[in-house]
Amino acid sequence: MTTPHVVVVMGVAGTGKTTIGPLLASRFGVPYAEADDFHPESNIAKMSAGTPLTDEDRRPWLDAIGAWAHERAGLGGVVSCSALKRDYRDRLRAAAPDIVFVHLTGERALIEDRMAHRQGHFMPTALLDSQFATLQPLQADETGVAVDVTGTPDEITDRAVSALDGLAR
Repeated sequence: MTTPHVVVVMGVAGTGKTTIGPLLASRFGVPYAEADDFHPESNIAKMSAGTPLTDEDRRPWLDAIGAWAHERAGLGGVVSCSALKRDYRDRLRAAAPDIVFVHLTGERALIEDRMAHRQGHFMPTALLDSQFATLQPLQADETGVAVDVTGTPDEITDRAVSALDGLAR
């Protein structure tokens, strides 16, 4: 299975973007990019200290992701990106209009539990409330699907592939 689209795997911290993104990319036979790699060091330092990023902090990060998506237009790719606000997604779509979103969704308790058990990540669970407060779900005019994050990574990926397949029809 391949896709000419760039798929943005979005959602609050702890939903599994970094796990599901590479699995989707593998299924589609396209490159994967980790949005965290696009952050400047100043953003990582803020988040590591438990300070939420401002919209101004996020602009260069979103622009870098948008540039990557633009370069992959027509070739396909998967990138993880929280993309919590409509404005953020609009900024990404301005750079790459054919982006398709996969919004990973789940109950707060499940996501908090997963965050508490992951290792080597700079995002503390203390920022989860701000993530949920910021989240603006996909709107009808945004191309994308919502995928529940219960189950194994393979089950979640299967649901995402099925949802994207349904969207393509």
